[in-house]
Amino acid sequence: MKLLVTFSKGKGKGPIIAQAVRDTGVLIAVERAVIDSSAGEALIEVPDDQCRLVRDTMSNLGANVRILEHGIMFNESECVDCGACISICPRDVFAFDTFFRLTVTEERCILCGKCVDACPHDALTMPI
Repeated sequence: MKLLVTFSKGKGKGPIIAQAVRDTGVLIAVERAVIDSSAGEALIEVPDDQCRLVRDTMSNLGANVRILEHGIMFNESECVDCGACISICPRDVFAFDTFFRLTVTEERCILCGKCVDACPHDALTMPI
């Protein structure tokens, strides 16, 4: 399950992801992270049966955590199967099937948003 973690840096706040791993024993895969001197956002992957434990632990450490049920949202009726999203995607979320129709492997998505910007027909949207 994917979790979107946002946090601000402050006094007494250490590395939230590392602390969550230490406190829960759950291994966390960081799929995407943007952190600067004052705040951060990370998209993490945790086992489905442990996501609530990790969410609660990170929340107690001061982070805002959302469980994400979906990756990129794909509107098939708007898609013209142009393939603009295929070349821009860093995780091979998009591909053509044998009939040259666009297919989406949502669980690979790291919500970078590059495909949304590249789609000329607004067939892709972020779930956030």
